[in-house]
Amino acid sequence: MQVESNDKKGRPRFHIASPREIREGKTTDIYFVRTHEILEAKNLDRPVKAEFIAKGFHDGWKWAVFCGLEEILSLLEGLPLTIRAIPEGTVFRVYEPVMEIEGNYKDFCLLETAILGLMCQASGIATKAARCKKAAGPRPVLSFGARRVHPSLTPMVDRSAYIGGCDGISAVKGAELLGIAPTGTMPHALILLIGDTVKAAQAFDEVIEPDVGRVVLIDTFNDEKFEAIRLAEAMKEKLYGIRLDTPSSRRGNLPNMIEEIRWELDIRGFSHVKIFVSGGMDEYKILDLNKYVDAYGVGTSISNAPVVDFSMDIIEISGQPVAKKGKMSGSKQLYRCPRCLKDQVVYLKRGLSLSDLTCGCGGTLEPLLLPIMQEGDVLHPIPSPHQIRENVLSQLRHFEL
Repeated sequence: MQVESNDKKGRPRFHIASPREIREGKTTDIYFVRTHEILEAKNLDRPVKAEFIAKGFHDGWKWAVFCGLEEILSLLEGLPLTIRAIPEGTVFRVYEPVMEIEGNYKDFCLLETAILGLMCQASGIATKAARCKKAAGPRPVLSFGARRVHPSLTPMVDRSAYIGGCDGISAVKGAELLGIAPTGTMPHALILLIGDTVKAAQAFDEVIEPDVGRVVLIDTFNDEKFEAIRLAEAMKEKLYGIRLDTPSSRRGNLPNMIEEIRWELDIRGFSHVKIFVSGGMDEYKILDLNKYVDAYGVGTSISNAPVVDFSMDIIEISGQPVAKKGKMSGSKQLYRCPRCLKDQVVYLKRGLSLSDLTCGCGGTLEPLLLPIMQEGDVLHPIPSPHQIRENVLSQLRHFEL
């Protein structure tokens, strides 16, 4: 494989790879290119099974959400490969296999880098979104992170955040692909250009369709408490909510500020007005603010979430178990009790007896690694993002932050 230059003689260009270039292996690490050349020259290619696991999580996470599978299937469809994987949106733990590829190594050697990239980043974003949603409980969490990533990646970020549990996303293309309406209020720019918060809210109300909630920023010019009161008195029942995006240098004691605003709105008869908070939010800040906040906008901590450090390791060659030092060889199955979500990893050829299949809680263990591709053919319809998200939310009841 020859690495080609994309030089356009000094003209500006987007620094992205096309889907075709990704499938051709143009985004791979060079040592896979050299490995492919050696296997071909020496006629050393052999059938293997390769396993994907995470040996550890960032930031003390106890679990993660598996995401990115749909794009992996899009990448590998049509190749002579057989794949088992846990369903996208499954909450999993360290050292649990999430996917296994079976086929001649040369057929996917050049795609390992891309497969891991698709899996690692999407899973990290989905996990951070799930953690924020877990912290927020019934309060909506909206993903506002599109401006923190390369624009070509925003649909992936939005999908992963939505799957992880976010109730809405802000970017237009991501919402279009998800089949939902994009969610957002108004930028500070609108208020600055109009010159007054109330006048900006009134202009928004006059122009924007009525099914969009009237949620107005209150931190552009004046003290948040007095701006909230002035806005509520002007908009009355039309005002759905206020949003605080106060810079960290001006926040002081944010929980006390929000408590004060809530008090002042309530005693004036504006208890219907919701309080939204954004700017530097993560799961820990959400836990601190839940008492008085009705919804959250979360940007950087979700879109720039730590990746899940998956690795791909060969665990079988020509039907025989073999693996590098520090890795357990052999094809495996991951069993889970659907009642308590306790897991067990077993050697696939050994399996579990009928007595082993009963969990201590009384539930029956079920296999999680399921066939999803056979010789390049995708075996089942891809679940919708909404179905995957609901599955994530149902599992989160069994997991703690």
